[in-house]
Amino acid sequence: MLNDVRHLPNISVQQLDYLVAVHEAPSWGDAATTVGVTPSALSQGLAELERRLGVALFERDGRRRVPTEAAATVLDHAHAVLARTHDLARWAERRRTGTAGAVRVGMIDAAATIHGAAGLSAFRAARPEVDLRLQVAPSAELLRALVAGRLDIVVCVAPAILPEGVAAATLLAEDLAVYAPPGRPTRTWGPWVTYPVGSQTRALVLDALRRAGRRLDVVAESHQPEVLAQMVALGLGWSVLPVAQVERSGVALRRVGSDPFVRRTLVIARRADGPADPTTGALVRALQPA
Repeated sequence: MLNDVRHLPNISVQQLDYLVAVHEAPSWGDAATTVGVTPSALSQGLAELERRLGVALFERDGRRRVPTEAAATVLDHAHAVLARTHDLARWAERRRTGTAGAVRVGMIDAAATIHGAAGLSAFRAARPEVDLRLQVAPSAELLRALVAGRLDIVVCVAPAILPEGVAAATLLAEDLAVYAPPGRPTRTWGPWVTYPVGSQTRALVLDALRRAGRRLDVVAESHQPEVLAQMVALGLGWSVLPVAQVERSGVALRRVGSDPFVRRTLVIARRADGPADPTTGALVRALQPA
């Protein structure tokens, strides 16, 4: 006879929240502050999580406690559970109070100031009762916040691989062009000022430069295109930048060639597993080009 009793480890959302906090904070003390407990309570909660799972999540490295290889799998689960729990709590709050609640949107700078500005303005005018909260940050940071349940919608550069549980729709293709410092001959490109390591735009730019047979000597980095444009104007190096942002920056740069050097795709990303939210859906429609 089959045993119908379900044997599940008695782990809590709070314990998973502790694990995520330790992963994201610079120290255990900072992690404890983030979740509103003492460092001792944080340690006890994580020790209890290890006991209930029967898996070691941390090991000693001198005086430091560092995650084990097994912790990565538990952390992925923790992110998913916390994101779904945040979704449920916000849905219940809206249901209980009859309000539209908050919509948390993350955008890269080009989306917030140029491509999505009209959509955000139209949404605010049409839905004044909605608490619209905007975070502007690089694409990778925004996607991590989306997976963790801290954002509802993200407008970012399309990643090489979408995170698990995230769905994305193409918003637009954006032209990037080569810009040369003043007084430099255009036949010899470089050195370069560009986006930091880990940026999807940097990866696209460097791949295009390799295919064009250009040398890849990077001398300065910034996440902000306006800062990169200023670096070019000061003669620090060449750059490949979004045309729309350069045109709005007020910095007079010398563009090399009339055709786009490379294009990047901007997408609207959402978690695919959350409860349906008409307010969030309305914002997605407002951000899409007519």
